[in-house]
Amino acid sequence: MAVSTVGVVGAGQMGSGIAQVTAQAGVRVVMNDVSQEMCSHGLDAIGRNLDRMVQRGRFKPEERDRVIARIETTTNLEDLASADFVIEAVVENEDAKIGLFQKLDQLCPPEVIFASNTSSISITRMGARTRRADRVIGMHFMNPVPAMRLVEIIRGLATSDETFQATRALAERVGKTTMTAQDFPGFIVNRVLLPMINEAIYTLYEGVGGVTDIDTAMKLGTNQPMGPLELADLIGLDTCLAIMEVMHRVLGDDKYRPCPLLKKYVDAGYLGRKSGRGFYKYDAQGNPTAP
Repeated sequence: MAVSTVGVVGAGQMGSGIAQVTAQAGVRVVMNDVSQEMCSHGLDAIGRNLDRMVQRGRFKPEERDRVIARIETTTNLEDLASADFVIEAVVENEDAKIGLFQKLDQLCPPEVIFASNTSSISITRMGARTRRADRVIGMHFMNPVPAMRLVEIIRGLATSDETFQATRALAERVGKTTMTAQDFPGFIVNRVLLPMINEAIYTLYEGVGGVTDIDTAMKLGTNQPMGPLELADLIGLDTCLAIMEVMHRVLGDDKYRPCPLLKKYVDAGYLGRKSGRGFYKYDAQGNPTAP
């Protein structure tokens, strides 16, 4: 299957990153969000990322301009009808994702593939709520998308071989290494990662260590490039909570029970880097300081 235009729904951190790497690969992108302000914010983030690449000598200024020119922004879902392949990167909420796919199902030609960037939600259930279950698949990019090499590909029960092959080919075309995960909550990466992050939050909650103590211990003691609390802030604490809640609800094991402190931070609006406050406080340039 030849993919010449990719639709990306969501211009936030993940959506804009997906749009950027796709456009860098020479593919036309239609990036959608609910407001022009959100679209502009996403496009500005892409521009800043590309500017840094130019400053580091990885890109020429004219190459940056060509990448930006391949990205069209829109607030109308109807404009995604021109895409061959649509990737959703909206909030980690099953109803929101299913509702979006059902709208797109009415707008896009039947051969268009719908890929979800979900971190934990069942691809089988999402596909079953559309008229194209064979063309619904999980395509889980890692954060930050331009820097991280992996894409998890998740087949739903009805996902066709053609859809799988087309998705893997697109991921490789945008420079990613792929692996396949079964359709279970959290898949592989988050099934392992999020319980670790949740346990780090419990360690803070129970007073075993402070924020920087926990992160320093894990960085120096296990050779991780980023501590679990700093990583949670990068992912977004609301996303971390949503993933833990899915795993806890579906798998039914209390080892996936979200830490009460995580819930409290989300209730307070402390969502991490994107809100300027999580386990760390962040200045306008995104530099962290311990609270």
